[in-house]
Amino acid sequence: MATQHSRAAARLMISPAVLLLLGWMIVPLVMTLYFSFLRYNLLMPGMEEFTGWTNYRFFLTDPAFFDALGNTLLLVGGVLLITVIGGTLLALLLDQPFWGQGVVRIMVIAPFFVMPTVSALVWKNMFMNPVNGLFGHFAHFLGLEPYDFLSQAPLASIIFIVSWQWLPFATLILLTALQSLDQEQLEAAEMDGASALSRFYYIMVPHLSRAITVVILIQTIFLLSIFAEILVTTAGGPGTASTNLTYLIYVQSLLQFDVGGGSAGGVVAIILANIVAIFLMRMIGKNLDA
Repeated sequence: MATQHSRAAARLMISPAVLLLLGWMIVPLVMTLYFSFLRYNLLMPGMEEFTGWTNYRFFLTDPAFFDALGNTLLLVGGVLLITVIGGTLLALLLDQPFWGQGVVRIMVIAPFFVMPTVSALVWKNMFMNPVNGLFGHFAHFLGLEPYDFLSQAPLASIIFIVSWQWLPFATLILLTALQSLDQEQLEAAEMDGASALSRFYYIMVPHLSRAITVVILIQTIFLLSIFAEILVTTAGGPGTASTNLTYLIYVQSLLQFDVGGGSAGGVVAIILANIVAIFLMRMIGKNLDA
């Protein structure tokens, strides 16, 4: 009886926070759904009218949508590939004893605490600028023509910048998982004549599989909504070469003042993100049950 009363009291005390959180999430979602069925342009106040599925039809048939969807998939996939492989290699390196190990670990993790806008501006102006950037000066030093990364390879440049931000997160998770590995297994395999590559493939990789799954799940959720890095570096260009779904919705809603079309795009993005999240949750569930 005491346990039931304590549980009821706990639910009662936590209910205001839960209701506030639900309101914080549901109210904007309902408003977005409502606006997505309206012809609502900020330049024409008072002329809103119900249009049904028109906004969705225009958004889904817009050539920019397919470009943005492809760029979103390439951005997420490219960052995951770089961070998982690079994080694994860095975790293996940081797991080895060497002088100054603590300082190196702090330096490796530090980029994760830099604001996305700041890191994007640093890479844009200090490194990738073909005139004043360090890469441009290095190209001049070698007698080569400077390469304009953000104009000639905009999406690849953004993938690199975002990967630099998320690599510390993957490294930290994978290093923690690697340090929980029983060293006796590795020592026994080494005594049996297994090479370093065999020990890595047959012992370390299976042990890291759950941590890799967690990294993929968490990063994917955040990478689907990358925005600041695109805004301050390429502004989605040239054309739509570096426009993802999030930036496309921003363009329609705040640059073209089409709140109805932007809301429809937001609903489509939410549906796609939930599909990806459900798929990843099932994948991580199977991995954890294994």
